[in-house]
This record gives sequence, C-alpha cells and structure tokens, in this order.
Amino acid sequence: MPRNAKARRVLETLPVITDPWFYAVAVPAVLLVGLAKSGFAMGFGALATPMLALTVPVPQAVAVMLPLLMVMDATGLQQLWRSRDPALVRRLVPFGLLGTLLGALLFGVLPARAVSALLGVLTLGFLTQRLLFAPRATGARPPRWVGSACATASGFTSFIAHAGGPPLGAYMLSLRLPPPVLSGTMAVFFATINASKWLPYSVLGLIDLRNLLTAALLVPLAPLGVWAGVWLTARVRSDWFYRLAYAGMLLTGLKLLWDGVR
Repeated sequence: MPRNAKARRVLETLPVITDPWFYAVAVPAVLLVGLAKSGFAMGFGALATPMLALTVPVPQAVAVMLPLLMVMDATGLQQLWRSRDPALVRRLVPFGLLGTLLGALLFGVLPARAVSALLGVLTLGFLTQRLLFAPRATGARPPRWVGSACATASGFTSFIAHAGGPPLGAYMLSLRLPPPVLSGTMAVFFATINASKWLPYSVLGLIDLRNLLTAALLVPLAPLGVWAGVWLTARVRSDWFYRLAYAGMLLTGLKLLWDGVR
C-alpha cells in the first residue's frame, strides 16, 4: 500500500480533523502566527483564525490554535524574556486579563462578525491616523489610558478570535520602542493572556480530544515561525521592521472588516 494511503488510514482511525483543505491553510497559518509571535510580523498573526475559519467553525479554529499558541509562547519567552520592558508588562497585563474576562462573558453572545468588523475598523483607523499624523521622534508618548484601553481590547479580541495583536500593536508601535524590546514585551503579554484562556475555554466546551490531537499534529511547526522571526528581528533594519508591521496590520484590518460585513 502506498505510504500516503497508509498515513491517511491512520489519520482516519484517530479523532482528528482529516480534511486536507484544513491542513492546506493550517500550515501557513501556524507559521504566520509564529512570525507574529516573535514581533517581526505582528500584524499578520490575527489572520490565522480567519484562515482556519475557511474550513472549520470559528470556535473550533480558536480551540485548535490555543495549544499551538502556548508552544509558540514558550519558544518566544525563551528567546525574548530578557528583552521585555518590565514596567510596561506590569501596567498592561492586568488590563489584558480584564479583556479576557469580558471575552469569556460575551463569548457566544456577541456575534463573531461584529467583533471582526469592529476590530477591522479600529485597526484601519489607527493606520490612517499614523499615515496622516506621523509621530515625530521627539513627540510625546500617548497617554497611559490609551495603553490600558488597547490592552483591554487586545485581551477581549484575543479571547474571541486570537486576534489581540492589532489593538496592542497599535499602542506599542506608537511608543517607537527598539524592536527587541517591543517583541519581548508583547511576548510576555500574550503568553500570560493565552495561559488565562485554558479554564474558560474548557468550561465553554472548546477543549476536546479531537481539537487537541489536531493541534498535536501541527505542533512541530509551532516553533519554526518564532525562531525565524527572532532571527529576522535581529537582522532587519528598524524602519523595515515597522513597515512590515504596518503592512501586516493593514492586511489584517481589511480581512477582519471583510469578515464582518460580507
């Protein structure tokens, strides 16, 4: 029997997703999230759940992604922990956890397309503001309440659709931090947020054997994107780093807006 046929028969005996179209989008989605986790292409990470949602329902997509995100978080923390800004972490994480609590309370009540449309509008609005009113190198930092609001929105959208990158990224990019510091701070923030999702996801019935085993098949890919992103962050000029981040947020904003209004 051909090797591919044997592999297919083994998969069919396991409680995993067997649709080849799912894996056709899952493989690039996982690698894309890994790049975003490193901070190199932070805007692109929010595209993963919409990509998976092309082949499976959104709740199943977020359930499959959570274990993979945890593997990426562990890899990112190992690489970026020393680069974090401790003061920013202490200030932003509590508001991010507040956002996850709001997401848990509203999950299944608030239509997913409404969340997508709102997030898309906010992301595109931020980019428009940055284009029309580009900050000066000597300009004042945004007020602290802006960071708190963005962190809360990030925790909320992260819980709903693993799309927390654009809200927090909007604030972090405005600080014009050195790329390694920005990447390390966001790595610690999202590692904490993702760890907080396990209990409510389990209560909501999203964590089951089928989703866990499907995620296990994709786990070997999880660290690759992170490692590639960390390597690139240390070697790409900061101006190109920010251009890529803005490009990722533009594509994400357009995709989320389209998902919300179509």
